[in-house]
Amino acid sequence: MDASAPILLFDSGVGGLSVLAALRRALPQAPVIYAADNGGLPYGTKTEAEVAARVCGLLGRMSERFHPRLICIACNTASTIALAMVRDVLNVPIVGTVPAIKPAAELTRSGTIGLLGTAATIRQPYVDRLAAEFANDKRLLRFAAGELVGAAEAKLRGEAVDPAVYARAAAGLREQPGGAEIDTVVLACTHFPLLSDELAAAFDPGVQFVDGAAGIARRIVHLIQGQTFERRQDDFALFTKAEPSLAALAPTLARYGLMRQDVLQ
Repeated sequence: MDASAPILLFDSGVGGLSVLAALRRALPQAPVIYAADNGGLPYGTKTEAEVAARVCGLLGRMSERFHPRLICIACNTASTIALAMVRDVLNVPIVGTVPAIKPAAELTRSGTIGLLGTAATIRQPYVDRLAAEFANDKRLLRFAAGELVGAAEAKLRGEAVDPAVYARAAAGLREQPGGAEIDTVVLACTHFPLLSDELAAAFDPGVQFVDGAAGIARRIVHLIQGQTFERRQDDFALFTKAEPSLAALAPTLARYGLMRQDVLQ
């Protein structure tokens, strides 16, 4: 294994930065390429076939070009739809992202859990299976809060976001039967932890939020333990579409250690 071989983190947009932050804490010495499919954003409104074809095709191209030691699909929607297919076609370790229902079930005291995700994520049978396995004795309420993806993208570009966006997400869970009893909320989209302060203000005091970033970082550490690392160039962000708004992301990307940008050719 080449010591400079990167870990490739892939998401539809900036959401995977929440996973990158956890990975930095666990493996600060590891070279990273952060890949954002801004040309395909958002994934949550696409069909399963569209997401699967796009993710498999892009990760195939990126794997051939950058020879990563490991790929992390830092996107709940892409993982719940395309993870198995990507593993079938690429000869590289693949780590996916799944809703953190198991830890939420262990944390809840009321027995009622809320789940915020994209429309594509919350309807997946994979989520049903997680709920049946880990939260069978709990009540799981789901709400498609896709507009939070756009809110996170805007926030990280330094743009103002209407607080009503967060209020609608909270109301979407709270106004369901039993919603007043929610004490734990699963953030089932990697974009959403980037809005943790805003979401905390929109929910009742005492509601706790759970996401999978730390668990993903631990899994990556386990899979590449014993490997050596050498950063021969700055870590960078790779986008699938050139657009003027990328310049506004530069300060945020730099805070995550991504010192330059490139566009996939």
